[in-house]
Amino acid sequence: MSTETVTTPGNTPHLERQLSNRHIQLIAIGGAIGTGLFMGSGKTISAAGPSVIFVYMIIGFMLFFVMRAMGELLLSNLHYKSFSDFAADLLGPWAGFFTGWTYWFCWVITGIADVIAIAAYSEELWPGVPLWIPGIATVVILLVLNLATVRAFGETEFWFALIKIIAIAALIIVGLFMIFSGFQSDAGPATFNNLWSHGGMFPNEFMGFVAGFQIAVFAFVGIELVGTTAAEAKDPEKNLPKAINSIPIRVLLFYVGALIILMSVTPWTQFQAGHSPFIAMFSLAGLGAAATIVNLVVLSSAMSSANSGIYSTSRMVYGLAQEGDAPTVFSRLSSRKVPQNALFLSCILLLSGIVLMYAGKDIGKAFDMVTTVSAVCFVFVWSIILASYLKFRSRRPHLHESSKYKMPGGVPMVWVVFAFFAFVLWALTTQPDTLVALLVTPIWFILLGVAWIILRKRPSHLARYAEFQKDLAGEKEVAEEKALADAELADAKASREN
Repeated sequence: MSTETVTTPGNTPHLERQLSNRHIQLIAIGGAIGTGLFMGSGKTISAAGPSVIFVYMIIGFMLFFVMRAMGELLLSNLHYKSFSDFAADLLGPWAGFFTGWTYWFCWVITGIADVIAIAAYSEELWPGVPLWIPGIATVVILLVLNLATVRAFGETEFWFALIKIIAIAALIIVGLFMIFSGFQSDAGPATFNNLWSHGGMFPNEFMGFVAGFQIAVFAFVGIELVGTTAAEAKDPEKNLPKAINSIPIRVLLFYVGALIILMSVTPWTQFQAGHSPFIAMFSLAGLGAAATIVNLVVLSSAMSSANSGIYSTSRMVYGLAQEGDAPTVFSRLSSRKVPQNALFLSCILLLSGIVLMYAGKDIGKAFDMVTTVSAVCFVFVWSIILASYLKFRSRRPHLHESSKYKMPGGVPMVWVVFAFFAFVLWALTTQPDTLVALLVTPIWFILLGVAWIILRKRPSHLARYAEFQKDLAGEKEVAEEKALADAELADAKASREN
């Protein structure tokens, strides 16, 4: 299978475009269906009740515009490897540094949460297994898969995502059968009436609804993952828009559809934090083997998320090293065009999840803490994407006008999403556990600020950033010439029609 190699001015080895349309589509779906849905939805439902349906719809709606802004920016210059590149180009080198390292930190934290989740579910499948065994095994397996080629990552993620899709589809089909066949359990009949007959759609009133956002935001972590595949995607002008445009359908089917079925089969009052409602529903149906299979699906979901984390952190560190924001050693590629040094760094840090499990007695609390920190950092990254879009609109209006993939709603919608993010941060202050995590998170940005002050004046950083700008400038000139030609063509067509 032929691949297109992305080259740089110095003819140095670069990432290869080996990810096909099916890889990009399933990576996007895998990013939209995270561990937060399978493991965290029990807590979300118990906090918000049936109103959790609206929580997921609102978050999905808002993040769709973030993804559309990201898509327009990535396609405006095909030399952008990820959103840290356009942040550095449009907002300044500090933005690339803060965005890249924060996104890296986000996925390391998320990967740690996934290692914790994998250990927890492994213990349920194999009682008595030492927690460190599944933790280390997970990291080693994913490292080997990612060291092969980017195509191997794409294939792995394709099948992981497919497993999640099949599991959710099976849950919806089985749930519908239980509802329409009049299934009875100790909690009562399976019926859509359960959505509003136990205190209404908002049983815990407004603050219960707000509490749902705290946990649900983490379920969407990874939705932007498709943006880190830009440098390794075949035909990105065709495949990235297709993947982004399908986000609303995914949210409606995988989140809203699954949650409606779960709360119809079993009243929301029966759900508990720390217990997967997916496993509970299949067990309730008397499908013991299916419940075990779902346990394996949840395990594969966490593996998928950790796999995405290892991929995205390695590519982000690789990009940072190319821009002079990380040590040069991480800018080297293996003979298979894989940033192996960056991969080793990510995997070593994921092993800290095992230490965290043994440091605390409650796996659930450890999971909640790291997921909240991760969610706050992801909100920062999503905000930088929107801020870059605003700068793009003001500095390069001609590229926006010629874009074939404009963000709907434009600038006004950006401010609506910013207001939503402010609401999410306020929601995190309303509960003690999420407030602690929110207060701890600024330490990361303080450390980044100190590192940036030290790094920004170093000759090696300035030289590599200048090379990065030179690389972008060549593609930018091509894009601007194309935009000018398109504008002239449109003007000529309009004058002929008049």
